[in-house]
Amino acid sequence: MTIDSPTLLDGLNSVIGIPLIPFTGGQIDYAGHAKNIDYLMKNNSLSEGRPRVISIAGTSLVHHVAIEDQVKLLDITGCGMDGEGILMAALVPNPLPAAADLIAELAALQRPPDVYLIMPLSGTYGPAGLYDSFMNFAQIQANRHGARFLYYYRRPRDRDMIIRLLLDSPHFVGVKIGTDEDDVLPFVEALDEGEKIVIWGIGDRSTAAAEMGANGHTSGVNIVVARASDEINNAQRRRDYEAARQIEDEISPLEDIRFMQERAYNYSAVMEAINCSGFDDVVGGGGGPFNPPVPPDIARQIERIMASIEHYH
Repeated sequence: MTIDSPTLLDGLNSVIGIPLIPFTGGQIDYAGHAKNIDYLMKNNSLSEGRPRVISIAGTSLVHHVAIEDQVKLLDITGCGMDGEGILMAALVPNPLPAAADLIAELAALQRPPDVYLIMPLSGTYGPAGLYDSFMNFAQIQANRHGARFLYYYRRPRDRDMIIRLLLDSPHFVGVKIGTDEDDVLPFVEALDEGEKIVIWGIGDRSTAAAEMGANGHTSGVNIVVARASDEINNAQRRRDYEAARQIEDEISPLEDIRFMQERAYNYSAVMEAINCSGFDDVVGGGGGPFNPPVPPDIARQIERIMASIEHYH
């Protein structure tokens, strides 16, 4: 399925659900992942019949999952979407040739990703090197596979060069903001509205960014309280920011835990929210690589929080 760029951009002005990948006994629970995708597709409360957007990215632990496992996860995701929705795949760009190999494998799937999210670059590099390398990378991958990209912005010193990259490359459709609200406006002002998209990338507390011109947001809790995330986006699209904030306030305690201690419980808090609620249509698992279950006191807090917001499941 090929989505033209205007349709893709409008579709990304939405909730981008990033489901956790469940693990059982230290191994990926592929059946559980398929069940989670089925939940997201069947529980779509987005207004005007808009498509569900699903991304396998940071909360999915792509940094800790082998390339062959990522391919299998994306294949399961695409098949579970059954020709519907928008599929995003995250690329860890270190080393860049490995990212190119991953695109080649994903592009050959029955349902290739519609867009690729380039995760923050690590290691030693300069902003000019970032620009040159990704300009060339995007051109090659677009020529070979028709690939389109979002850039995940996390390092303020790179801002001007990333804006230049977005303006100069027709293969970058936008940016995901992963810093704070102060960086939203410079990107919104620099990019052509309707040609590129600025997405809020730090969870469902996204209304302040939406008021500044961001379109859409990523969500790690969409897999457990899908209707809350969807209704926040519905309200933002109709510019009812008060309604959006009311729902944000309800789920904010769970987000507070996910982002405490520099996001130490970003994954595990979502896992605990699923497990303690006893839902039978999603799978939390027992903890992933580098992400064990939360401590008992945090688990008790999450249980109390979920008792008050489980109606959004």
